[in-house]
Amino acid sequence: MTTTLTCRKATAQDIDTLYDIIQGYAEQGIMLPRTKETLSVQLDTFVVAEIDGQLVGCGSLTRLGQDLVEIRSLGVSDGYKGQGIGKALVNSLLHEAKKQGIPKVMALTYEVAFFERNGFAVVEKDIFPEKVWRDCIHCKKQHCCDEIAVLKRLD
Repeated sequence: MTTTLTCRKATAQDIDTLYDIIQGYAEQGIMLPRTKETLSVQLDTFVVAEIDGQLVGCGSLTRLGQDLVEIRSLGVSDGYKGQGIGKALVNSLLHEAKKQGIPKVMALTYEVAFFERNGFAVVEKDIFPEKVWRDCIHCKKQHCCDEIAVLKRLD
């Protein structure tokens, strides 16, 4: 049986599944939780991955400055990991950043090897004051953050 993987912009019909995917990671402490209301407001920043019409992954692109965006909420449903879905989502998000003319894409992650395989390099978090003052200042891990910052330049 052949499966078809596609990435597309998220729609309102995807909110429950987006919530479930993100909540699964949030319960493990490896992703910030998002409410359904927040997902609804930020829906235009999300892309989803589908296999044969079933939503199996998601990711979002959040602008942090004129020349910087962050990949957030990147996740793949259990049972679908290791099939290239995360790579397809990252490629879709990188394409969107290029389309918007944004030369730098960053992420905070525990999956450094994944991002390195996708052309990102490890960098110091403090080079992103946009991120620190917008989000990190409100995070409970602010003073003991164990996520690793990665960056990819598109220019």
